[in-house]
Amino acid sequence: MTTTKSRRQAPTAASFPTVRPRRLRQTAALRRLVQETRLDHSILIQPLFVAHGRGLREEIPSLPGQFHLSPDTAAAEARELSNLGIPGVLLFGLPASKDEAGSEAYAPQGIVQEAVRAIKGAAPELLVITDVCLCEYTSHGHCGLLAPDGSVDNDPTLELIARTALSHARAGADIVAPSDMMDGRVGAIRRSLDEAGYAGTPILSYAAKYASAFYGPFRDAAGSAPQSGDRRGYQMDPPNVREALREIAQDLQEGADIVMVKPALAYLDVIRAARDAFDVPLAAYNVSGEYAMVEAAARQGWLERERAIQEVLTAIRRAGADIIITYWAKEIASLGL
Repeated sequence: MTTTKSRRQAPTAASFPTVRPRRLRQTAALRRLVQETRLDHSILIQPLFVAHGRGLREEIPSLPGQFHLSPDTAAAEARELSNLGIPGVLLFGLPASKDEAGSEAYAPQGIVQEAVRAIKGAAPELLVITDVCLCEYTSHGHCGLLAPDGSVDNDPTLELIARTALSHARAGADIVAPSDMMDGRVGAIRRSLDEAGYAGTPILSYAAKYASAFYGPFRDAAGSAPQSGDRRGYQMDPPNVREALREIAQDLQEGADIVMVKPALAYLDVIRAARDAFDVPLAAYNVSGEYAMVEAAARQGWLERERAIQEVLTAIRRAGADIIITYWAKEIASLGL
């Protein structure tokens, strides 16, 4: 009895040239024609940091190329972004003063509220997304009210988070984006908006926000570092993926319209898992530390800056993100991509 073992045959001299993947890699035009993932500025959102004052445009040392802007200069920047075809901005505020309850976060004349009005007046077609959190506004730097033991008190915080989102919507924000990671905050915001007549205002939830080491430059830029402890008690633990899917499912059940994974580059597997599990708009935040690493290495001549930027953003897109929040949005649009 004889047996025939099935095996892959080595290419023969006659067959080998018929399959040559390199044929489609010979020119830039060919590579563009067959590329599987396309990156363009129409899916990019530019973060902006706004502060009180007038005529302010001060570069942020830890985020080279990014600036602290007053409402008037933010409005001018918004017009430029709109003209470049960037669809929207994400606003972060630096308050005039801080207190235990982060009261400027939900004050009608708070910095984000002022900036929203200025930007919508200058570029009405630009989407204005507002970050909804208390960490920039509290004297202790945490994302909610503190309990006597120093922990963040989840349930009383929900009322203030909902008040903040509603104040942003009243100022004219197109989308509110809660980033605090309190349990139940999406539902609290949705109820508050609906009851006040803002049922049409979407919620972009930071649904899977990790307690990451990559937020350092942002915390410097926003003045939002906690004065004691850290945020691991309410932000997600980096080793967990299944938990991220549960967080996303819960936020969708509570009324989120768009969900986000943050950070992006170090969590491409989470973006892909979310893309496979949920058929909803998915955002990813290419955070400050990811930006700063590339910028610092490029300044040392250790990598090709423009290629690295495009590779990073393409990877995030390839992982499954529909929307990318990135400090490079303006630059990508300026390059005509």
